[in-house]
Amino acid sequence: MAQVNERLRLLTLNCWGLKYVSKHREERVSAICDYLAASDYDIVTLQELWVFADYERVRAAVSKRLPYAKFFYSGALGSGLVILSRFPIVAATVHPYSLNGSPIDVAAGDWFVGKAAASVIILHPTLGQVQVFNTHLYAKGGDEGPDHQKAHRLVNAWEFAKLARQAAELGRYVIAAGDFNSVPTAPPMSIIRDHACLTDAWADLHRHVRAPSLSNVPSPLDAIHIHGVTADSPLNSYSAGKPLEPYARKYQGKRLDYVFYRPPIDNGDETRQRPTLRCVDMKVVLTERVPGQAYSYSDHFGLEATFMISLPAFPDADPNPTQTLSPELIRSTLQSLTARYRFAKAQSNYHLTVFVICLICLLAFVIGSAWVPSFISPIFVLITIALAWLATTMLYIGFVYGNWEANALTNVIEELEIYMASLDEQRSSVGTSSSEQ
Repeated sequence: MAQVNERLRLLTLNCWGLKYVSKHREERVSAICDYLAASDYDIVTLQELWVFADYERVRAAVSKRLPYAKFFYSGALGSGLVILSRFPIVAATVHPYSLNGSPIDVAAGDWFVGKAAASVIILHPTLGQVQVFNTHLYAKGGDEGPDHQKAHRLVNAWEFAKLARQAAELGRYVIAAGDFNSVPTAPPMSIIRDHACLTDAWADLHRHVRAPSLSNVPSPLDAIHIHGVTADSPLNSYSAGKPLEPYARKYQGKRLDYVFYRPPIDNGDETRQRPTLRCVDMKVVLTERVPGQAYSYSDHFGLEATFMISLPAFPDADPNPTQTLSPELIRSTLQSLTARYRFAKAQSNYHLTVFVICLICLLAFVIGSAWVPSFISPIFVLITIALAWLATTMLYIGFVYGNWEANALTNVIEELEIYMASLDEQRSSVGTSSSEQ
């Protein structure tokens, strides 16, 4: 096996590239280009690179080392997801998540950008087909708070886990990276790890690291190097001084960016030798300031993973590792999704009620305009236009999006119920077989 193919290096970075919103965007993208041009990564996954001109600058900077690239489109404003590769890309796909917040929540913007799971299939000279995923999960809601606020990210996690699992079932190695907007102990991360049987590269290499406590808080530098903090760090110029929730105060930030991997599922001869893909090193990078400037490369730090590829001396004892979601996790997820379903129905009814009230007001204004003095007519016209706009918006949000959200939640709820029922049936059949013996 050639030495050059025994190692595979990956970088994932949220670039914070919102046009007109992100501070120092052009200067930071230029600095990111310089960093990537001087690096030796084989795969790079970028998030929040929404401006196509920025993507073209990055691609031009790395074209010699990473000649293959894909910019993914999704939603009204684009997914912001980019994958660059040293190896040929033979297929690409993007899966917009079925739930990404509400179209009425303009400030958050998740619905307009169409958060998604993007992936490419690359041809590696040793591993063969490798499906590389890049994603950015729904941001709003957090890991704490009411159940209904967690639902959309749980739906994202379930859909992502199914995609990664399906890729392995098709006989491909899987590497998944991105901004998952969840801390390691959050239910979305458990769903992704357990249902897709993905290995969290950072956790695997730092499995003996103990969690800090509020009485024994690590230094910001230790939090980065030991706990893998990539966001809300006091050392980042864009989050320094930011009010933090208890979890972030305890860890001096959050680990929101991840690299996962897993081998393919062998559906044929399990005795044949298969190359082993193993992560041997993880680093949080781009923690320093942009050279000559007082600001960071992004509001997130980058995450670097180094994989080693080898042929085992003996066939795998367990070529198809299996893992299932715990009943407790399924129940808590169903509880959050059901709470969101009830919340969505209540919101839909509220918006439709506002729509009816707007119609009544419009009718009253139309009838009353016959007795209104001419100098007040322009005011009536403006009010009528505003009411018509509000009525149309409320009808769209209440009926179209309300049913959209309810149906998407129902699909995932029923999928999880089927999954839980199948697990119960497997356990009961195993119990029956044991009792018969």
